[in-house]
Amino acid sequence: MNVYYHLPGLFEFYEFYKKFLPLFKNKSEYFYDWCKIGSIYGSPSDCIWSGGRISYADCDPKKVFALMKEYNISSRLTFSNSLIEEKHLSDIKCNELCRLLNLDLNNGIIIHSDLLMKYLKSKYPNLYFVSSTTKVLTDFNDFEKEVENSDFTYVVPDFRLNKQLEKLNSLSEVYKPKVEFLCNECCWYGCKDRKECYKSVSRQNLGIDCMDHVCKAPFSKEGYRFSRVMENPAFISLEDILNIYVPMGYSNFKIEGRDLGSALLLEFILYYMVKPQYQIHVREAMYLDAMLDLF
Repeated sequence: MNVYYHLPGLFEFYEFYKKFLPLFKNKSEYFYDWCKIGSIYGSPSDCIWSGGRISYADCDPKKVFALMKEYNISSRLTFSNSLIEEKHLSDIKCNELCRLLNLDLNNGIIIHSDLLMKYLKSKYPNLYFVSSTTKVLTDFNDFEKEVENSDFTYVVPDFRLNKQLEKLNSLSEVYKPKVEFLCNECCWYGCKDRKECYKSVSRQNLGIDCMDHVCKAPFSKEGYRFSRVMENPAFISLEDILNIYVPMGYSNFKIEGRDLGSALLLEFILYYMVKPQYQIHVREAMYLDAMLDLF
């Protein structure tokens, strides 16, 4: 079975992917044979339908989508704003992005709002839909109902369902290909404010003047540290993917990080996709310089 990774930063890391995708294609010996890129997701700045994160990327959408098409990779827009109202559906920028995305058959929308999905289904029929983790589906029965919904091609559960292995193993084989696990979530496992955090981002993307959500998690002031994420009870390691999830019939795994830097993105790719003996080759090809000083 192939493993499909869904990578962050469609717009945010456009320059990174311009350099990385030719390497992924032309140096296949560097990467695990079973490793595939299922999609790359993100959104440009000033999209009121956006959710999950605030984006500051300003790349030309035509160039972004053309790059993905060149390498036969699905583009996904993170239009997961949970507070969409009827008045927001006519937004010019978001509609134009969907029009461009709809020109091909391989592209999708990561979505939260049922109202927005109904609108997009009628206007842009070529797009597929991914149920966003911003719904915070922590109850397995709610998650199972979401997976059974034929409107969704994929469903990203809350990361705290990642290790409910007995229930995941019992899920119908029909639905397992729809599940897309979030592997490297940095959020505190005990967080009770996740929905409010996402709502705050949704308000800000709509231009509503509001305070940033204040994270109360331990170690929140340290920022994202992959080493600490690996200690999260919900973390899905490379070994977990190969030894637990793939044998159960799961093949889709999402990597977060579009609000981080490209150096961390590269570390995620090295960890999940690159054979250990070739990791230095990929680093050198991507950004190492003999004259590079870090300090």
